[in-house]
Amino acid sequence: QVQLVESGGGSVQAGGSLRLSCAASGRLFSSLAMGWFRQAPGKERTLVTTINRNGDRTSYADSVKGRFTISRDNAKNTMYLQMNSLKPEDTAIYYCAAYARGYYYARRTPDEYEYWGQGTQVTVSA
Repeated sequence: QVQLVESGGGSVQAGGSLRLSCAASGRLFSSLAMGWFRQAPGKERTLVTTINRNGDRTSYADSVKGRFTISRDNAKNTMYLQMNSLKPEDTAIYYCAAYARGYYYARRTPDEYEYWGQGTQVTVSA
């Protein structure tokens, strides 16, 4: 079984930055393709960004392109989300997710991911 633990959430003012981390255990980290989702109150969980197993392919939602950067360090079993130029509409619970089966592509729906973290709150004030 894979365990994913997010950290790094918090409260910032608009224009600020945060870096989220997702630490994985229970399986060879480089066997996992991964992504970040977010869920705002009363809304569905939506895809933010994805990354392939060795970190050289990524995808981003249009709403975060140019502001967010996903990365991973397979030696440290950790994935990151650098969030810059944060906006109030980025406020949400952010979840890391992973899957081991199948080839990588930008899987957009939560059902396509096998493993989930517990989430970390990001709040951006105007």
